[in-house]
Amino acid sequence: MPPCPPACQHPFLNVFRHFKVDEWKRSTKEGDVAPVTDKTLKCTVYRVRGSVSAGSYIQLPKTSTQSLGLTGRYLYVLFRPLPTKHFIIHLDVSTEDSQVIRVSFSNLFKEFKSTATWLQFPFIFEAGRSRKDLAGMIPAGTRWTCLQIDLHDILLVYLNRCYSHLKSIRLCANLLVRNLYTSDLCFDPAVTIAEARRAKLPVTPVPREMAFPVPKGERWHDHYIHIRFPSDSSETFSEPVQKSCSLPEAVLPGHVLQLLPHPVAFSKQVQDSVSLKVQKLGPTASRWAPSAPRPLPEVNLSCECSEVSSVGGPSGHCQEPFPWVDKRAAGDSIHISAQKPAVEPVAPEHTASQESFLPDPVLRLKGVIGFGGYSTKWALWTRDGAAVVYPCHAVIVILHVDTREQRLFLGHTDKVSALALDGSGSLLASAQARPPSMLRLWDFQTGECLSLFQSPVLTISSLSFSDSGALLCGIGKDRHGRTVLGPGQGGGAACSRMVVAWATDQVGRGGEAVILAKAHTDVDIQAFEVAFFDETRMASCGRGSVRLWRLRGGELRFCPVDLGEHHALEFTDLAFRQAQDGHTLYVCSRSGHILEIDHQHMAVRHARRLLPMQTPGGPLPQKQTFSSGPGIAISSLSVSQAMCAVGSEDGYLRLWPLDFSSVLLEAEHEGAISSVLISPNGLRVLSATSLGHLGFLDVPSQEYSVLVRSHAALVVALATDCSRGQLATVSQDHTVRIWDLATLQQLYDFMSREEAPCAIAFHPTQPTLFCGFSSGAVRSFSLEAAEVLVEHRCHQGAITGLVTSPDGSFLFSSCSQGTLAQYHIGGPWCRILRMAAANVVCLDSCPSPNALAVSGDSRLLAFVGPSKYMVTVMSTASLDELLKIDVSALDLAGSHLNSAMVVCFGPTPPGHLLVSTSSNMVAVLDASSGRVVRELCCVHPVACSSLALSGDGRFLLTAADRAIKVWDYLAQASPSCQVYIGHSEPVQAVAFTPDQQQLLSVGDAIFLWDILAPTERSPPGSVQGSPKAPPTCKASLGARQLEDVVSGASGLPRQQVPVPSWASPLQLGICARPSKGLDATCSTRRARVQPTTRPDSYKHFMARYKASPLAKDLSLSPAGDEQLHLKAVVGYNGNGRANVVWRPDTGFFAYTCGCLVVVEDLHSGAQQHWVGHPEEISTLALSHYAQILASASVQSSTALHCQIRLWDVQGGSCRQLISHHSTAVQDLAFSPDDGFLVTLGDYGDRTLALWSTATCELMTSVCLLEPVHGVAFDPWDGGVLACVGRGAVTLWLLLQLGADVSLQIHQEPIPEEVGACELTSLCFGPAPLLYCGSNAGQVCVWDTRAGRCFLVWEADDGEIGVLLCSGTRLVSGSNTRRLRLWAVGAVPELRRKGSGARSHSVFMEHELTLDGAVVSAVFHDSMDMGVVGTTAGTLWYVSWAEGTNTRLISGHRSQVNEVVFSPSESHCATCSDDGSVRVWSLASMELLIQFQVLSQSCLCLAWSPPSCRRPEQQQVVAGYSDGTLRVFSVSRMAMDLKMHPHQAALTTVAFSADGQTILSGDKDGLVAVSRPRTGMTFRVLSDHRGAGICTIQSTRKEYGDFRAEGMDLWLAASGDQRVSVWASDWLRNHCELVDWLSFPAPVVTEASGCLPPTLAAFCPWDGALLVCVGLGVHPEVVFYSLYQKQVVKKIPLPFFAMSMSLSPRACLVAVGFAGLCWP
Repeated sequence: MPPCPPACQHPFLNVFRHFKVDEWKRSTKEGDVAPVTDKTLKCTVYRVRGSVSAGSYIQLPKTSTQSLGLTGRYLYVLFRPLPTKHFIIHLDVSTEDSQVIRVSFSNLFKEFKSTATWLQFPFIFEAGRSRKDLAGMIPAGTRWTCLQIDLHDILLVYLNRCYSHLKSIRLCANLLVRNLYTSDLCFDPAVTIAEARRAKLPVTPVPREMAFPVPKGERWHDHYIHIRFPSDSSETFSEPVQKSCSLPEAVLPGHVLQLLPHPVAFSKQVQDSVSLKVQKLGPTASRWAPSAPRPLPEVNLSCECSEVSSVGGPSGHCQEPFPWVDKRAAGDSIHISAQKPAVEPVAPEHTASQESFLPDPVLRLKGVIGFGGYSTKWALWTRDGAAVVYPCHAVIVILHVDTREQRLFLGHTDKVSALALDGSGSLLASAQARPPSMLRLWDFQTGECLSLFQSPVLTISSLSFSDSGALLCGIGKDRHGRTVLGPGQGGGAACSRMVVAWATDQVGRGGEAVILAKAHTDVDIQAFEVAFFDETRMASCGRGSVRLWRLRGGELRFCPVDLGEHHALEFTDLAFRQAQDGHTLYVCSRSGHILEIDHQHMAVRHARRLLPMQTPGGPLPQKQTFSSGPGIAISSLSVSQAMCAVGSEDGYLRLWPLDFSSVLLEAEHEGAISSVLISPNGLRVLSATSLGHLGFLDVPSQEYSVLVRSHAALVVALATDCSRGQLATVSQDHTVRIWDLATLQQLYDFMSREEAPCAIAFHPTQPTLFCGFSSGAVRSFSLEAAEVLVEHRCHQGAITGLVTSPDGSFLFSSCSQGTLAQYHIGGPWCRILRMAAANVVCLDSCPSPNALAVSGDSRLLAFVGPSKYMVTVMSTASLDELLKIDVSALDLAGSHLNSAMVVCFGPTPPGHLLVSTSSNMVAVLDASSGRVVRELCCVHPVACSSLALSGDGRFLLTAADRAIKVWDYLAQASPSCQVYIGHSEPVQAVAFTPDQQQLLSVGDAIFLWDILAPTERSPPGSVQGSPKAPPTCKASLGARQLEDVVSGASGLPRQQVPVPSWASPLQLGICARPSKGLDATCSTRRARVQPTTRPDSYKHFMARYKASPLAKDLSLSPAGDEQLHLKAVVGYNGNGRANVVWRPDTGFFAYTCGCLVVVEDLHSGAQQHWVGHPEEISTLALSHYAQILASASVQSSTALHCQIRLWDVQGGSCRQLISHHSTAVQDLAFSPDDGFLVTLGDYGDRTLALWSTATCELMTSVCLLEPVHGVAFDPWDGGVLACVGRGAVTLWLLLQLGADVSLQIHQEPIPEEVGACELTSLCFGPAPLLYCGSNAGQVCVWDTRAGRCFLVWEADDGEIGVLLCSGTRLVSGSNTRRLRLWAVGAVPELRRKGSGARSHSVFMEHELTLDGAVVSAVFHDSMDMGVVGTTAGTLWYVSWAEGTNTRLISGHRSQVNEVVFSPSESHCATCSDDGSVRVWSLASMELLIQFQVLSQSCLCLAWSPPSCRRPEQQQVVAGYSDGTLRVFSVSRMAMDLKMHPHQAALTTVAFSADGQTILSGDKDGLVAVSRPRTGMTFRVLSDHRGAGICTIQSTRKEYGDFRAEGMDLWLAASGDQRVSVWASDWLRNHCELVDWLSFPAPVVTEASGCLPPTLAAFCPWDGALLVCVGLGVHPEVVFYSLYQKQVVKKIPLPFFAMSMSLSPRACLVAVGFAGLCWP
C-alpha cells in the first residue's frame, strides 16, 4: 500500500475516509466490530467490543508490513470508552532513524512504563474515588472525547527521538470510535470557525467535519471532553481537585515532572501524586491570555513566580510559566496536561523519590581499540574482502578496511576464543573461553544472534565452517579434561581432545544447532579445517600428526597421514587448495617445514623447509632457502590459487609462488606473526601478530597498512586532551600510547622496558604529556617533538596518582611511599615546587586515575590519606591542609571500618566531592565543609574502582569489576542507574571525553561509548535564573517554534498566542517568476540552516583547495595582441561531476579541465578552449539538439553567486551568463524540447532553479531542506522533473499559465526493502520507468505513473553515481571503479507484476574495472560505445561490443608540481602530488609512460642532459615527499635506481652538466650530491640550513672562469632570499663557493601568508648573468652579473612571482604569478 503523499495531508487528513475503512480493503477488523448509529453525534460510528481487549480491534493498515505514512504532528482520536470495560489504543510511530516505537493508552495500565521501544500511558477516570482506585473500569456516563496526541513531543520528551511518521493504528475493545484525523495544526474543538472569526480569537478552530454537534445555546464542554497529551502548558503540581459531579472525568497520568520557574520543595503527599491530572477551571479564567500566578492548591510550596521568567522545555520550546486554562461560562470542565521534567532539583533537605529521565539505553558502544584477548590467531576476511572480522576480548569487531568504520557484535561475557565465517558470508560462529564454553551463531548482515548454545567441551580453541554454512566443527577439551574436536584449545600431546560437528542449516530458519557427531582423540590438535570442496571431509594437524577426517553415518572417523621422516614435527597450521589434479593440503611446522599432502592418496607429495641464510658480515637473515639446518618457526600459512602466504615467529610475512622457488614479497612486523590469511580475491594478505597488531599487505601496490594496534596487556590508566582530541593510555605491557579519538588510530607510542608506566596526564593547554612510572620517575613528553623534555625522580616508590590543575598551573604526583609532589607547569618546562611531608598520601593505595583529584576551579586538591580511613583536602597553590574527613563512620551498621577507595570532584558549583568506599557506597560530600550531602548505597557488589562525573553534573559513572554503571546524578533520592557490560576483565578507569558527548572505559581494551541523552538539565545546586546558552532543538521546528527562534523570543509572556501557519510538506520556499527589470538571480528568502558537512556521497562535487586567489588588479592584453596562445590542454578534471558531453552523430566532444571547457576533435586531436569561468567547472550539460552547452563553476571569493554560462556550440561563444546558486552547481539538465534548463545547487546551496533557455530568465526557484544528489527531465513528458536524495524520489510537475511557471511536488519514499540509504543517481527508461541508484549499490525501478517502486536489485558493492539507459540496456558506474552493462528488456513486463516482481530477469552483460570512481559517462543510443570519466583524471572510450576500454584523455589526479622537457624537445615529463611521473609526446600530447609511487607525492623532476648518454638512454630523476630520489629510464620504461639522501621532503632536483651527478635540495635547506651510477650520496651541503631550497640549476663553464676550478657551475636558492653559486669538479670531489647573494625579505606577503619563493637561473644567452625573482622588498626581475658582482638590471613586476622559466634561444623570460602568467 503506497503511503499517503505529504501534500495530501494538509491542513488535515480524514484517516477513515482516506483508507476507506468501510470497505476493509486497506484496513482490517477482528472480533466484534460493527457500525452503529450514535444518538449523541447523530451519525454512524464503529463499535469495538469484546471480553478480551486484544481480541477485537480495528487496524490500519491491513498488514504490519505496510505503513500509513502519516506525517501529521497531531493525531485526533474521536472516541467514547464503553462503560465498565477496558480499552486499548496502540500507535506504532516511526522515528527519523527508522526506529518503530509503540505508544499505548489504556485504562488497563496501572502506572506509566517505558522501554526503548514501548511507552505505556495509563488512562485514569475520576468519579469521587480515591487516588488508588483511579485506574480500572470505565464508569458509567462517559462522554465523547477528542483525544489530541502530540506525537512529536511524546517521542522527544520521553525517548529523545525525532518523530517521522505514524506507521499503524490499532483500536482495541471496548470503545466507540467516530473517526481519526492527523494534522500539523493544533485545533481547538470547542471553537467553531464562525466563533473564531466573530470574536477574532487567535486560535485554530476545528474543521467542520471534525466538530462534535452542540445544541444551540449550550456549551461544548457540557457535552464532550478534550484531552491534549502532552499539554504544552506549564501547570503546577497539585492533587486532582475533587468536586461533586455526577459525570466522571478522565485523566491521563504522566510520567515526567512539571517544569517550574523556581526551585521548590514539596511534601511527600504531593510527590506521590505526580501524574497527569484533571484541573478544574474557574468560570472567569481565560484560555487565550496568560492568567495571573495563583497559589498551588493543597501543596506546601515556598516560591514566587516572576511575570517575566520562562523555562525551556525538554523539546526546546519556550513555555509560559503559568497554567493554560480554558474559558468557561459555568460548570466544571477538564484540561489534561503531561507534566514535564523539573529543571530545578529538590533541595537535599527535602529529598524524595523522583523518576529518572535517563533514556534507555543512555550509552551505546561506538568503537573499541584492541585485538585478541584469548589469542591473536583469529582474524578473518569477509567474502567481498572489504572488511575483516576479529575478536577484541569479549567483543567481535567487523572493521571496514577502507573507511575504518566498526560494526560490533555484543553478547559474549568472556573472551572470544574462536571465530568462523561460512563461505557465503552470512553466518558467523563465535565461542568464548570461560568453561563451559558457549557458542553463538550470528546473522552476519544484521548482527542478530540467531542461536546461543553450550558446547560439550570446556574451552573451544578452533572453529571451522563448511563452505555452505550447514556444518560447523570445533575442537577442545571435553568436560573430563580430554580434547574435543569442536570448540577447544591446543594442548600437549598427552591431552585427549574431542572433535564436535554441529548441523547449522536450520539456525537461520528458527531452528537450533544440533550435534551430529563427536569424536575423541589422544593426539594433539593445533589446527582443524573443514574442506571447502566436501563438507563431510576435514583435516587436522598437531604435534607429530596430520589426520584426515570424514563425517559419515553420524560418526566422525579419521585416518592418519603417513609422514615418514617428518613424523616428529610439531605442525602449527594447515590450508586446503584446489589443484587441477585434485585437492592439495598444505601443512606448516614450527621447524620451518611446509608439506604438500595429496588429500586423495593421503601421502606427502613435497616437503620443503624455510631456513635463514646469513650473508657474509650481515647481522640479519637476508634470504631464504630450503635445505638442512635450523629452520624458521612457521606459525601460520594461507594458500590461494597463485601463491602461499607464510607467517613466522621471526616477524616476517612472506609470499611464495606455489613452487616455492623464490620469495615474491616479504613484510617485517614488530612481533611474531600468529595468523595470516589471503583475501578471497587474492590481492591482500591479512596478518596478525602476538603483540596485538593487525594489518594487511596489498600485493599489487606492495604497500602494508596497519588496521589495528593494541596494548598487549591490561590498560591501567587513561587521560584525554581537551584541545587536540587525543587519548593517552598506559598499560602493563610497559607502553604509553597516544590515540586519535576521532579515528581510534594510534598516533605515538613510548616504551620503557625497565620500568612500567603507572599514571598519565595531559597538560591542559600545551602539547605535553606527563607520565609516572613504577620506579618513581615522573617524565614530561613533548607531543610535537616526540621526545622526553624533563625527568623528575623525587619519589622513592611507584607513582600511584598524577593529575594536572584545569588552569594549567600545577601538576601533582603521589607514590606508594606516601609522598606528594607539586610541580609548576605554567611555563615551558616542568619544575618541582615542593614536596609534602612523608605519609601524606595513604600507603596502601594502588595506582588509580582517581587517586588524586583537583576541583574544577583549580583551588582544591583531594586524595585518600594519611590513612585509608581519611580523605584530605588541600589548597593547590600552597598545599595547606584545609579539611580532613573521616569516612570510617559513614557505615555505622557495617561489621568493618569503612575505608576510602577513590575520590572525584563534581562541577563547580555546587562543589561536591565524591568518595568511593570499601562498603560499596559513594558518599557525596560538601567540599568546603565536609558535610555529607547524600549517599549512594550498594553501588556495585564490590568496591568501586573508578569514578567520573560529567561536566554538567548530569551523569555519574562508577566502575567495579567488569561492569560500568551510569547514574542519574540529578535525581536526589533513589537515583536510577543503568548497567553496561562488555569488558572481559575488571574496568580500570572511566572518563568523559572533553566534549562530554562520549565516555571512555579501559581495562582489557579501550571502549568508546556514545552518550544518547540530550543536554537539557542543570547540575544540582545550580542557579535556575542564571544566564545560559539557549537550548538547541534537534527535532524539526514547527511554525510556532520557528517564530520564536526568528524573532528572538526572550521568554516574556506573549499577549497573544500565535496562530500556526500553514507549511508545505517539504517546507519548500518557492520563489515566483521575477518581474521585469529585476536581476535574474532572484533574491529568495531561505529559511533553513546551511549544513556544515558534505553529504556522505561521492556524487557531490567539492571544489579543489586553492592555495592562491586570483590577483585583484589585473590588466590583460587587447584581443589579438596576445604574445602567448594556448595550444593544448593535457588532462581531464576527474574532480568534476557529469563534466563530459559527446554527440556521436555530430562528433561534438567536450570536457572540462580546471576552469576551461575543452572542445576536442576526436579524429585530429585539435582543441578549442572556451575561456570565461573564473573558478573550477563542476558540471556540463548539452542540449538535446546540440545547439547550447551549459557549464557551471563554483563560487569565487569575489562573487556572491557561482557562474552558469550558456555557450553557442556552433560559434564557440558565450551567449549568456546567469547566476543564482550561492556555492556550487551540482547538476544541469535541459528539457526534452530544450525550452527549459534546470540547475541544481549543491549541499551548501540546496536550491532548484528553472530557467527559460529562450530568454535566459529565472522562471522559478525552490529551496530544499535536504541535499539533492541528481535531477533529470522525463524525456517522454517534458513537464515532469525528477530528483533523488535522502529517503525519497521527488517528482515535480511543471505548471505553466501564460508566462508564469510553478512547480507542483509529489514525493515517494524509498520502500522498506531498499533499506536506510540515499538515492544518488537517476535516469529515465522507456515510459514510465525511472531507474535510481543508491549509495548502497542498489538499483530501484519506479513506475512514475503509479508512483511506486516495483523492482530492486543489487547492482554494485558501492555507491552508484552514474546511470544511463537506452532501450533495453542500462549502464551503471560506481565508486568501486566498476562500469557495468545490464540487460533490462524484461523490466517493462515486470512492472505489470507490481510489488511481486523479482530481479531474476535482469542480468549483467559486461563489466569493466577502470582506474577510479566513475563520475561521468555518455553513450551512443545503442549503448555499444561511450566515453566514461573517472576520478583518476582519465577519459576512457568504452566499446561493449569488443569488451575493451581505451584511454582517450589522461591527466594527473592532483596538483602538478613540475614540468621538464627533454633535450630534443620532443617529450616532456610532469610530476604530481598523486605520486606519478608521466612522460608525454609533445607532438600528439599523448601519454607515453607513467611511473607510479603510492602514498607519496612527487615534488620535483629533472631530465638528464644530452651530454650524459645516448638519446636512447635518457633518464628522469624525481624527488618525493619522503626524502627519496628515484631514477627512471625513459627508453626501458623502468626504474633504474632508488636513493634516500634526505630525511625531509625534496623540493628541487637537477643533473650536473655532464649528467653524472644529481644535486637535490629539501625543505630543511640541505643540498645532497649523489651519483646515479652507484646510488651513493657522497656530499651534503648545509649552508642554506633553516630555509627550504627553492631552486637548483647546473650549467657548464670554462675551466678557470670566475677564478674557480672545475667545469660545473651550479646555484642553489633558498626561501630566505639567499642564492649561492658554486663551482665543482665532482670527479675529484671538489666544490667551492663562487658567490653568495643575500637580500632583505619582502615587506608584503602573498595572500597565503607566506613569503614568495626565491627563484634563480643562469641566463642562456649570457652565462655570466643570473636571473632572479623573489629577492628584495619589491616584486621585480633581478639580473646579477657574476663578473661585476652586482645587479646590472631590474624589471618591475605587478606581483611577486611564483614560477619562472627562461627561453634557451630568444631573450624571453616567462614569469608565473598566483593565478596567472605574465610573459
